[in-house]
Amino acid sequence: MSSTILVTGGAGFVGSNLIRHLVAEAPDTAVISLDNYFTGTPDNHLDHPQVTYLDACTIDIDKVWQDRGLPSPETVYHLGEYSRIVQSFDEGDLTWEFNLRGTKEVVHFAQRHGAKLVYAGSSSKFGNEGADEHLNPYAWTKAKNVEYIRNYATWYGLDYAITYFYNVYGPRQITEGKYATVIGIFERQYLAGEALTVVSPGTQTRDFTHIDDIVAGVVRCAREGRGDGYMLGTGREWPIIEVAQMFGAPYALVPALPGERTRGRADTSQARGLGWAPARDLPKYIREFRAAHPRD
Repeated sequence: MSSTILVTGGAGFVGSNLIRHLVAEAPDTAVISLDNYFTGTPDNHLDHPQVTYLDACTIDIDKVWQDRGLPSPETVYHLGEYSRIVQSFDEGDLTWEFNLRGTKEVVHFAQRHGAKLVYAGSSSKFGNEGADEHLNPYAWTKAKNVEYIRNYATWYGLDYAITYFYNVYGPRQITEGKYATVIGIFERQYLAGEALTVVSPGTQTRDFTHIDDIVAGVVRCAREGRGDGYMLGTGREWPIIEVAQMFGAPYALVPALPGERTRGRADTSQARGLGWAPARDLPKYIREFRAAHPRD
């Protein structure tokens, strides 16, 4: 292989889709996934000679790399962090361990190997003019990581680009359990003939972005992006209750959850400046889902 790419969280939702894209796009590139399988799963593995899966924590990235004698990567896509808002209140230690300690080691690793770091920040930090970064442990740790990466680059010359994902949906999304995504939950409930559960009040909005657009965006940022601020979304926000109604199934309101922001919409101007633009549409996706799975 002529080059190497590292994807942390490569067995997860976004990482597994990214790996498939990288393999299809660059047949002479070795892709290495480092994942602790906290939310990732071997079911997402791609059986391909270009791809190697390492079961390890980002905190141990240097040791794992040295023990295996792996070549220096040209790019590090850092997706492998704790990534749920509500659950972070009860799992503060894990949030701290995976996000702050783990990311520090990934940043040092990228710098030592001369790799470009592409970091997946959290769109939650932009709510209420930045005040929402203090709303929950998850958002706070992600915001601190962005601050750390920017400072580290100033201090040591790290090459980096920071992207922000807005409510990703699509193939290999998590559909059940406490780490499931909104669209994943709705799809599972729809298929089970259940009422869709909408967190009160239902008027809170989100910008839903298809996984294909997210993958295209992070790859574009890896190639051409520099610095912070690449928001990957559609630029349109949908009230959650309207999304539930698109499924054409009964829905029920459930109690509000702590730490949730009221709005979410991406300003995609900086990402569009690289030539990226979202191509997928949520209403069309749901129409196609319903057509493929008619519900009596």
